[in-house]
Order: sequence, then structure tokens, then C-alpha cells
Amino acid sequence: MTKIIVAVGSTRRPKLNAVWEALTVVGPSLDPNAPFEVVGAEVESGVRHTPLSRSELMGGARHRAEELVKRAKEEKLSWDYFVGLEGGLDVLSDGDSRSVFLQNWAFVADRNGRGAYGQSGSILLPESLARQVVDEGIELGVAIDAFAGGHGIRDAQGAWGVLTRNMITRQDAFRTAVINAFAPFFNAALYQPLRGAASKQ
Repeated sequence: MTKIIVAVGSTRRPKLNAVWEALTVVGPSLDPNAPFEVVGAEVESGVRHTPLSRSELMGGARHRAEELVKRAKEEKLSWDYFVGLEGGLDVLSDGDSRSVFLQNWAFVADRNGRGAYGQSGSILLPESLARQVVDEGIELGVAIDAFAGGHGIRDAQGAWGVLTRNMITRQDAFRTAVINAFAPFFNAALYQPLRGAASKQ
């Protein structure tokens, strides 16, 4: 039985666990007979440490996936799917006011160069936290630790957990984004043709 290997552009536990959880849902629809394996690899996002727009978030997720595709080609690795994950902020202005939303994005590519995006949903940031990250340039992971009086929150419940009292964690948000990004693969009849990824293996 051939194993399907899913490469993730990170070694952070919430991201890897999110992909594992997503695969327990979508895996049987991708291939009901094959076991799945998740491997993590650190790659660059190509964007700032805390993205501040939807386009930057999407670009970071896609760049991570495409870097995995390149590595697989260069090192002749037998990876089947490539998952890029990016979390950050989407800053929306409405006249003199603004709203800052936390979002998580995924981009999934396969060995044939096809790719698709998925998103987690959004949650509004408190203005005091938004001010630190957007106006003062403090990394969200650092800012949320100070905001919540914790340490290493990014690798635990994340800002999502702080803001929702752990009703939705960072891992949960990434899980949703990954399932959404895989939808065009396991529900391909509805999505043909799939968007081509920029870098093909």
C-alpha cells in the first residue's frame, strides 16, 4: 500500500497537528485505502513576520507551499502534497475607522502543479492589541504574550485561543483552513479545472 506524504512548510506543532487533524477528515476522500504521513520542513514565507493584509497572508501561504515543491524537486523527495500555512492580520479601513481581523490561510499544491487556497474565518482584534502589531510593528506572537500575560502562546492556543477563551484555538483555525484548501482536491468534480501552482515539480 503506497503511503501518501503531505509536506508542511513549518515544524511548529500547532500547524503540524492541524494538518494531521484535517487529514483524518479529508484523507478518506482523497484516497480511502492509503495511509498518510505528515512531514514538517522549515521554509521561508516571503512575507513579513506578521502579514497585515489578506493578499500578504495568501502570498505567504502559497510561497511556503511552492518552496516545498522546489525542495522536493531538488532533493528528489517523494512528497505528494505541499501545504503552506500563514497566520496574520487583515487590516480594513472604513473612512476614519479601521477593523483588524486575525486570519489563517492555507495553500495546498500537489505533484501535478495544481493548487488551491483555504481560509479559517476571521476574528476581530482588540484595538489595543491591533495598535501594538499594526502601528508599532511588534510581532503578533510577542504582542499576544504580553497582552495575555503568558509565554509561548503562539505554540499553544495562539491568539485565537486567547480571544475566544479557547473555544477556537490556533490549531483549530489552521485545521479549518487546511480542510477548505483540500476541498478542490477531494471534491474535484465541482472545481475543475484547478488553479495551477506557479512552481511545478
